Formats: sequence, C-alpha cells, structure tokens
Amino acid sequence: MDSGSPDDLDQRLLRALQLDGRAPFSRLAQALDVSEHTAARRYRRLRTLGLRIVARPNPVRLGQVRWLVRLHCAPEAAGTLAHALARRPDTSWVTLASGGTELYCAFDARTAEEGSALLLRKLPRAPHVVSISAHCMMRIFIGDTSTWHATRFRTPDPAAASPDGRSGASSTFDAPRTSGSSGTPGTPSAPGTPGPSPLRLDATDRALFTELALDGRATLPVLSKAAGRSPSSVQRRLDRLRGQGALGFFVDFDPRLLGHHMSTQLWLKVAPAHLRTVGETLASHPEIAFAAAVTGSANLVASGIFRTPADLYDYIDHNLGPLPGLQSIETTPTLREVKRLAPLAS
Repeated sequence: MDSGSPDDLDQRLLRALQLDGRAPFSRLAQALDVSEHTAARRYRRLRTLGLRIVARPNPVRLGQVRWLVRLHCAPEAAGTLAHALARRPDTSWVTLASGGTELYCAFDARTAEEGSALLLRKLPRAPHVVSISAHCMMRIFIGDTSTWHATRFRTPDPAAASPDGRSGASSTFDAPRTSGSSGTPGTPSAPGTPGPSPLRLDATDRALFTELALDGRATLPVLSKAAGRSPSSVQRRLDRLRGQGALGFFVDFDPRLLGHHMSTQLWLKVAPAHLRTVGETLASHPEIAFAAAVTGSANLVASGIFRTPADLYDYIDHNLGPLPGLQSIETTPTLREVKRLAPLAS
C-alpha cells in the first residue's frame, strides 16, 4: 500500500512495535508473517505519517517526582501559556482541553525546590490564569504520557536480539504488563515494600538518552558515535538501563489516522480501599493509554482514546460504571496536544 490510511497490516505492525520498539525487522516480519522487506517498507511508510519510536527515562527510577498540573485560564491566554510550558525542558506533555480554557501539564521534578519554583512562583504569576491545582503522581499504573500506543518497554530477555543483532530486546510479542511506579516495569512493588534506590546517570547514559529520544531505533554505530563509546560498551549500557527499568520505549502515532477522534481525560474519585484495583483494571483496558493514582479530591486520572463520543459513553456505562468504589467521574475532552514524548533534557 503506497497511500491512504493505515490498513490492518500497518495496525498489526504498530502493535508489535508497541510491545517491542527496538525489535529488528526480521522479528517483526516473523510476527506479522510477511517478508522482512515488507516489514521495513511498511515501517518507513508509517514514519512518513508521523510514527516515532521514542525512548524516555522512568522518572521514579531516577529519583524524580512526576506532577500533573491542571490550569484554568482565559481563552485568549491558553495557547500562549501552553506553548510557554511546552518549551520547558522539564515538561513531558502539555494538553489543551475543555473549550480551550483548561490546560494539563506533566513535569518531572528532581527536588522539592524545582517543583515549588514552577508551582509556587512561576505559574501563579502567569497572566490570565484563573486557578491552578497540582497533583503528585503516586503510582503510574500504565503509560508515561497521554499518547496512545505508548506502552512502557517490558523487561528485556538477554537471549533476544536488538536491531543491531545484539542482546537486550524483549523475547516475545506477548501482551504487555502494567507498569508499576517503582521497580522494574511490569513488576509493581508489594504494598509497604520500598522501591529500589534511585539510579545515577553519568554523561554516557545521558548521551544515550538524548539520542534515543530522537530515534528509539537508533543503531549501535549511531549510539556509539553519540556517546563516544565502543558499540559493545553502548550495548552493555542499554542492557543495564533497560534491565533496571530506567529506560522505556514508546510508540507515538496519531490515533486519528486510525479512526480514533475522541481523546478524553478522565478524573475519577475512588474509595481508597479500591484505588489499586480500579487503577489496575483501567490499565488492562485497551482504550486507556495512561492511568495514575494522584493526590487530590479526584485520586485517579486516566487518558482514554475513543472513536466517537458514543464510544466514550459506552465505555463509561459498561466499563467504568460497574467498578467497585467508584464515587464520581469527570470527563474533559482533549482539544490539542501541544507537546508529547519530549526528549530528555541534559
């Protein structure tokens, strides 16, 4: 297929890449039952439609705290403020919602001082801001962005091959597990169990993060040149970062090209005894790209992607309504994603 919307094979390729963003074309071809040439050609075509494979750090494994900021502002100021926030290196996604008067921003803070600088000094002084609420993400059940096709990379299998023919890729195309807020992706810590100590990145790690944020499928020679290290040294770094849950790979593709035109933020108020159950249940739903337990009166926030408003209604009626402990639901449709899957700042 040379033009038009993605077909079934394209969508299966996206799914395979979602499960393993660095899988070599030979493994993708085997999973899709096509030739390696066809898998590579379809991948290149999807790239022309905006497909990106992006690597991002797990902020919790690096000792950072992720915040979700919700702002209400005058309509004439929303766009300017959104683009100003998007230019900040510490923001990972910025979204306009609710008729252009509401704005969501996720950012990572390494220290309490970094968080307070944005929340207490800079944002409150922004012109035409009506209200601000900040929500600390206590546990991310799935996803690291609001972007569809954005599943955290699974624990690597040393016996599997990467795009360079080396070890470190996921061994199967099984369904991904949900991501915990600490520990290795897919293996949330048991209640009351402290997470592992934060990892410290050196200059080589940061160089690899920066390059992989531009192209998650960058080959070893490219990464070796960027980091100033030998290919074997780079491969060991990748294996370590991925094995320790510090590096995740994401597939970014516009869901509208697949017929999904209804992107919505869901704010849920859940009884504390059911918070974990509801969060893990949302993480298992294919409509949900992101779900996290947060501080505030609405203690669970999620991003959902649907084809039509009727599909959103059916999801609320059939999937959310029966969940235990659910006390209230607020929906805010997304108008535009100003920033998503930002490269790691050095």
